[in-house]
Amino acid sequence: MPSNEFQTFLEQYPTFKQTESIDSLRKKDYARLDSAEHIYLDYTGGGIYAESQIKKHQKLLSENIFGNPHSTNPTSIAATHLVEGAREYILKFFNADPDEYLAIFTPNASGALKLVGESYPFANGRYLLTFDNHNSVNGIREFAHARGGDVTYIPVMLPDMRVDASQLNLELSKPSQNGHNLFAYPAQSNFSSVKHPLEWIELAHSHGWDVLLDAAAFVPTSKLDLSKVKPDFVPISFYKIFGYPTGLGALIARKSALAKLHRPWFAGGTITVASVQGDKYYLADGAPAFEDGTLDYLNIPAIEIGLKHIESIGYDVISERVKTLTGWLLDNLTAMKHSTGEPLVRLFGPKTTEDRGGAVTVNFYDKNGKAFDHRFIESEANKVNISLRTGCFCNPGAGEIALGISRVELDVCFTSPDHHDKMTIDDFRLCFDGKSTGAVRISVGMVTNFNDVQAVLSFARGLLS
Repeated sequence: MPSNEFQTFLEQYPTFKQTESIDSLRKKDYARLDSAEHIYLDYTGGGIYAESQIKKHQKLLSENIFGNPHSTNPTSIAATHLVEGAREYILKFFNADPDEYLAIFTPNASGALKLVGESYPFANGRYLLTFDNHNSVNGIREFAHARGGDVTYIPVMLPDMRVDASQLNLELSKPSQNGHNLFAYPAQSNFSSVKHPLEWIELAHSHGWDVLLDAAAFVPTSKLDLSKVKPDFVPISFYKIFGYPTGLGALIARKSALAKLHRPWFAGGTITVASVQGDKYYLADGAPAFEDGTLDYLNIPAIEIGLKHIESIGYDVISERVKTLTGWLLDNLTAMKHSTGEPLVRLFGPKTTEDRGGAVTVNFYDKNGKAFDHRFIESEANKVNISLRTGCFCNPGAGEIALGISRVELDVCFTSPDHHDKMTIDDFRLCFDGKSTGAVRISVGMVTNFNDVQAVLSFARGLLS
């Protein structure tokens, strides 16, 4: 019989019933989660692969012979066929016109971002980005600085951690007239799970900006339709969507924007001709010019298998699943109070499911309002086989705003004589004595079920006094 809590949940979130197919799928394709009694709530960190994905990929490898694609022998042609088929399927999956977009294979989203950063013509231009960005997006600023580009950050505002729209509009209206302009932001924050407006893409284009849309945290649970929105550069990591394979991502790029990039070197696989004595080289056309060395041709076919797996479930079902369970988690977690009336958690991000994803980021507090160390929370969760994530999640800008760390405090910390050459994370913590330097992120994902959320709520109740 369903529990009273589950009945209450269904009354509050009746559309959850539309996602029952995932419960059947979990029993068949993800049974190891329940057989191992594991509560996995780190889907923003990485997806969970289905057993059927592994079996299909294993069958493909066991029944065929594939060789390095850089040739025209039979095994090479067979591998090339699968690689190019996967490339085409990526565009199809994101509804991207192959006349307008192409897909470049990379090791991950960070590798895709590095391709843009090292190749973008920042001289006399501008790099505009939000405080709320992954470090791999932040890191592009170093290329901009090195080439004389101007770097500007747009802040996010508490409590929801959404962007200051007026300041964004102001900065977008002031592109450099003497260089190229790149605007970068995440479709979904990997810290607060805020979904930033996709309408910004066309707004930026109207002012002459190229747009880099970090979709790594967005596409595991939300459909990105590149026939409706047209960012210039879209980095993704496939393991975040469907778990397997790891070590493969893509840069989906508009051909018109890709033509602006100038790679600072060449490598095997990226050229048509290179000469030692002639001291010349000619880059290949299209995606191969950006794919260094030999592609991971044995794992790339698993991408198409994974994408088809997601299509078989449907983004509508996945999104509804995540939305309803996240709502229940938010409702119950934020309602918990100690005997003193002190709230158990403080939430960083939206309190409702509107325009947000499935990551719930909080810090826990004792009955006197003193924060528990986020590392302690993770350690206690580990004891009951709950996988969640703590820290700042490679998103220092959002973390600094959420945790109330000021520019003055950061300046003092970074200019301390002890930290001239190197700073460790423990040094960083010592700079902000009395303040949290991290948070706890609980990520609902595609195959999360009601019992998973109840388990983490039960864990949270154990911290009440």
